[in-house]
Amino acid sequence: MNTKKFARMRHINDIHNGQKSVDKIKDQVKQHPWYLRYHVSPPANWMNDPTGFSYFNDEYHLFYQHYPYDHIWGLMHWAHVKSKDLVHWEHMPIALAPSESYDADGCFSGSAIEIDKKLLLMYTGHVITGPNSDEDLIETQAIAISNDGVVFEKIDENPVIKGLPEGDFHQGHFRDPKIWKYENTYYAIIGSTTKDQTKGQAVLFKSNNLTEWVFVTTVAKAGNNQGTMWECPDLFELNGKHILIVSPQGISPEDVYYHNHHQSGFFIGDFDYDEGRLKNYNAFNLLDYGFDFYAPQTVYDKYGRRILIGWMNMWESEMPTKKFGWAGAMTIPRLLELKDGRLKILPIPELGILRKNEVIYKDIIIKGELSLPKVDGDCIELELELDLKDASLFAIKMRVNEVENEETVLSYDITKGLISLDRNRSGEGVKGIRSAEYELNDNKMKLHIFIDKSSIEIFIGEGEKVMTTRIFPKETSKSILFLAKGKAKMLSISKWDLSI
Repeated sequence: MNTKKFARMRHINDIHNGQKSVDKIKDQVKQHPWYLRYHVSPPANWMNDPTGFSYFNDEYHLFYQHYPYDHIWGLMHWAHVKSKDLVHWEHMPIALAPSESYDADGCFSGSAIEIDKKLLLMYTGHVITGPNSDEDLIETQAIAISNDGVVFEKIDENPVIKGLPEGDFHQGHFRDPKIWKYENTYYAIIGSTTKDQTKGQAVLFKSNNLTEWVFVTTVAKAGNNQGTMWECPDLFELNGKHILIVSPQGISPEDVYYHNHHQSGFFIGDFDYDEGRLKNYNAFNLLDYGFDFYAPQTVYDKYGRRILIGWMNMWESEMPTKKFGWAGAMTIPRLLELKDGRLKILPIPELGILRKNEVIYKDIIIKGELSLPKVDGDCIELELELDLKDASLFAIKMRVNEVENEETVLSYDITKGLISLDRNRSGEGVKGIRSAEYELNDNKMKLHIFIDKSSIEIFIGEGEKVMTTRIFPKETSKSILFLAKGKAKMLSISKWDLSI
């Protein structure tokens, strides 16, 4: 057997063994009351970053970082789901396994693009070379191709990008390529850090043939307290401007912000293809102000929209689902719009096909605490519009169980202009509060909330702020209560059960 054929057989065998490990426990995992119903979650074992989010053969493809042998982070594989509507997802066979010398310690994050009716994956091959995994490492960029979007072969030319040039670059930390085509040239933006690992940065490469890549320049670099390493960069045009998304490590807390272990956010600027730099960009802004959001990736969909999905967990967090054989989930897909220079983030409207058993109330006065008949549940959608001109505080308590002393509370302090998400009594898992500044529009507030079995995603206003959290309450914690200090008027509230 020749060397190339042996390598392909080894990769196929590694994928088969990983899939077999997942299949062994997936049925029991799916039955657990914390297992999410309308979010992408692993059938079993570990999930982290979304990767390879793409549109191919009239279907959306989403890959994710996966360790198929345990519920903890390990040798990274690429798992795979696909969907025709971004709502119903089908689990496919594992796409990539670490099988070669250049990816022996993991097939790290990357992206995907359709090329000549084939689906091409570009990913980071990760190799640890010594005892210090943060210093003794080699990261290169590799490619795998599929004719059918299911079975992928790593190309013989790998790694196609072997490293960074001399300069202010750490030669080991070099990962998460996002590939796209502009005019007749392919580009890849890749996460990096400076040689002393004090400033995160995103670097740019280009190619005419996908196998020979040339370094262009540094697209953007961290300013003061903008991170020591930039992971998972994504660069795209939206309404005449360019959005650079990065996931920085090493940002220090400032006031109510940056209290997660790592952050994910964006810059808005102007990208110059001649120079390869992002110019005139503004301050770093968070994409999500809650607890559990990291490593988002976007795709330009068939309708011309820019859709984002993120990992709905956070590094170094306690994940209570591990003891039941799985860890990790994805957010619902989110629509990105740029209006009046501000990035708006909204749930995709396709999720409306899951709605059942609509309940509507209008013109409800809230003084003190209030519950509404049939407004409860653990797999629901809520839309609220509030008038808060006569209130000093409004709160909604979700997944409430007064006997078990459980609740997850979203509150808005009108006097401070501060919205907060409190999961100190949300059940098992990490506690805490996350907050963000928010300004009312004519004393009005809109909330759009998605609750799944162990998650809550809250879209505030017209998508100006989003807050995401994983929660792990008792199965019986399903009540919802409303609270106001002073008098709040609920102009309208709609509630739906959501069912796949």
